[in-house]
Amino acid sequence: MLKPLVLLAICCWLGSTTDALIAQRPNILLILTDDHGYGDVSAYRATDVHTPHIDRIAQQGMQFTNMRANATVCSPSRAALLTGKYADRVGVPGVIRTQAQDSWGYFDPSARTLADELKQVGYHTAIVGKWHLGLESPNTPNERGFDHFHGFLGDMMDSYTDHRRHGQNYLRYNSEIIEPTGHATDLFSDWASDYLRDRAASPEQPFFLYLAYNAPHFPIEPPAEYLANVRQRFPQLDENRAKNVAFVEHLDAGIGRVLAALAETQLDRNTLVIFTADNGGSLAHAQNNDPWRGGKQSHYDGGLRVPFLLRWPERVQPGTTSDYNGLVFDLFPTFIELAGATPADDLDALSLVPILQGQSLDSPRDLYFTRREGGRAYGGKTYEAIIRGPWKLLQNDPYSPLELYNLTDDPYERNNVAAMHGKIVNELSTALRIHIQRGGVTPWQAPIGPAPTNHQE
Repeated sequence: MLKPLVLLAICCWLGSTTDALIAQRPNILLILTDDHGYGDVSAYRATDVHTPHIDRIAQQGMQFTNMRANATVCSPSRAALLTGKYADRVGVPGVIRTQAQDSWGYFDPSARTLADELKQVGYHTAIVGKWHLGLESPNTPNERGFDHFHGFLGDMMDSYTDHRRHGQNYLRYNSEIIEPTGHATDLFSDWASDYLRDRAASPEQPFFLYLAYNAPHFPIEPPAEYLANVRQRFPQLDENRAKNVAFVEHLDAGIGRVLAALAETQLDRNTLVIFTADNGGSLAHAQNNDPWRGGKQSHYDGGLRVPFLLRWPERVQPGTTSDYNGLVFDLFPTFIELAGATPADDLDALSLVPILQGQSLDSPRDLYFTRREGGRAYGGKTYEAIIRGPWKLLQNDPYSPLELYNLTDDPYERNNVAAMHGKIVNELSTALRIHIQRGGVTPWQAPIGPAPTNHQE
């Protein structure tokens, strides 16, 4: 919870009503990075990486310390973020890949996206960067509510400089195949900046820009000058770690250029800026999730805890913090509410507006996580986790026994106490089965036969 003095200060700063908060509907800039470890943002951990531009969002706004991604991997987190529902409820329990035989999700065409909802109430909607929720109709960005798409349809790039995946080009300007040159992080930063300058010509219409970087997802490919800088600062640093530090710092510089464009266009005063990530960092690629255990693909908190920062000048007091225990998809109803609309009743997400108003937000809901994956290690099956109060029940593959942790006593998940608390294991196992049944209503593979009709008019 926010400390009382901080609450009082924010209340004085913001006023006490939602109406006051949204008197002028904000522009929204949501920056999502890929496989970005909690310990690879220097606002959270003073380590070898330096992220001054990302940190500035916290300094000028609010830093959340207990936020988790909705999944341990990319597509499910993105599906949940864009729908406000748990990912298996919208057909994406696993990664949607560019090769169909290894794809474990199909984004439900009937699910309304954040872009759909904001567009309906007058926002111009755009995505720059990584989509990762489908390669063809009806699941391309322009068919899922976005007026503007300048980015990458697929999952990951085999190289940030040739932009291919398995030899295919998935870069698009709306539906047009494009062949830009340059590092993908620089391209996305430049395209986002260009979009902001375009929107400055129509300041009467609010915008939603979803800027989704591929970085720092592997392959770890920092520009040479960034790597040289890191080697000079840390000559004894392991080569893999040095490359990752340089890669993150290059990403931070790109975000800095986008924030500079926002200021240059004078759109910054009424733009809510959010920075977060889709899941924790990959330990195999020298990414840092400290102090949490595990990493990407794992239901230990190293795979789920993510940086989460926001800035909204004159509405959120600079330098504040929140220890709210939430999920990234809580942004969905937050944005809808700030846009002056009413979130749907069937969402799993909760609005963060009370926190922006300086109030506390009690969250009695369970936090649910699932992932479906192929290969011999997973067999096409799912494995789950659930958090209820201090308790966390989890698996990290479908074949291992359930593990139980008391996060109050053991926040770093070192002591599995499942054998000592059979009643808690049974209660949480029952709750998991209910979530799994709900998710099972929605198919996670494309239907056989003609593609379904898109839900939009």
